[in-house]
Amino acid sequence: MRVLALGAVAAAAGLWLAVPVVAQGNGLAMLGTLSKGEWTIRQRGGAGDRKICVQSGAELIQLIHRESGCSQFVVEDGAARVTVQYTCPGNGYGRTSIRRETPALVQLESQGIHDGMPFQLTAEARRTGGC
Repeated sequence: MRVLALGAVAAAAGLWLAVPVVAQGNGLAMLGTLSKGEWTIRQRGGAGDRKICVQSGAELIQLIHRESGCSQFVVEDGAARVTVQYTCPGNGYGRTSIRRETPALVQLESQGIHDGMPFQLTAEARRTGGC
């Protein structure tokens, strides 16, 4: 009886440990629901508009650190919101939250350090055409 109980506990623990792996299998799936094409990023606070070509949605994560080679850590991966923290060796780090309103409209918040200086970005990004 005791062996059976220990076996059940071990099986339950194995299932519990497996759940996060399954849940993270499709990481950042919300970004894949965004419309592909040209997006206009309108920063709050007076900065000029910026246009980028969005193919996967991941382009919206590192708007300040445009270089490759940065490591990313997913903090939040929800159906309507993702938050990613990233580090770019030798050039700082950032944390970006993207909240989807529609497949063609998102709200962005990003902050961190770039070239030794702090930055904070609050913006709305909207699909405005093809690229």
